[in-house]
Amino acid sequence: MIYFVGAGSGAPDLITVRGARLLGEADVIVYAGSLVNPALLEYKKADCAVYDSAKMTLEEVIAVMAPAARAGQTVVRLHTGDPCVYGAHREQMDALDKLGLPYEVCPGVSSFCGAAAALKAEYTLPNVSQTVILTRMEGRTPVPEKEKIESLAAHGATMVLFLSAGMLEELSSRLMAGGYAPETPAAIVYKATWPDEKVVRTTVAELPAAAARAGITKTALITVGGFLGGGYERSCLYDPAFTTGFREASR
Repeated sequence: MIYFVGAGSGAPDLITVRGARLLGEADVIVYAGSLVNPALLEYKKADCAVYDSAKMTLEEVIAVMAPAARAGQTVVRLHTGDPCVYGAHREQMDALDKLGLPYEVCPGVSSFCGAAAALKAEYTLPNVSQTVILTRMEGRTPVPEKEKIESLAAHGATMVLFLSAGMLEELSSRLMAGGYAPETPAAIVYKATWPDEKVVRTTVAELPAAAARAGITKTALITVGGFLGGGYERSCLYDPAFTTGFREASR
């Protein structure tokens, strides 16, 4: 069997219990060496074969996984965070489907969850934002025309931007062009949950300067929105005046 496993956001103890067990059972591990914390490899058994996919193409990854699976070995394809967010694992699964090889997916803690933990923040606050947009700036890899930063910023919702820390001048301008006020709260979270994690709180207008002062150019998430501010309404769920399916209103 081939298992696509989410490694979590960085800290080796933030992998799921299932993910850690699968790493310990694996005969072959193919891991995203450019992003996955190498400390996670301490879960593996001594005779496990390890491949760093940062140096491999899709075809080379499949050429490692497929023969091992056919030979009855347990294969773990270890992705950073959760593979469903910028994991590029759909193309791998499609390739395995064509080969008739079974696989399963073990979810992980995405870095956007790790960033919220680092910020001690809640992305969805009553009367502030009930929507979280996960996106990125286009660089060498384009994005669909309808998903340009300006179009998404027009919603005024919480935004979490991956793969964009090296383009903050343009990002800041486009966020404001889309509708965010210059003083909208923003934060840069560098390597969320890693030992060298760094949190920089700023505003949309000051994103480039704040990153420059902190020396951050990559491996960071950019978060934007009123959820970083102080004003919000209390949740109805725990309001004594609100009836739920589990309790009656007490006043």
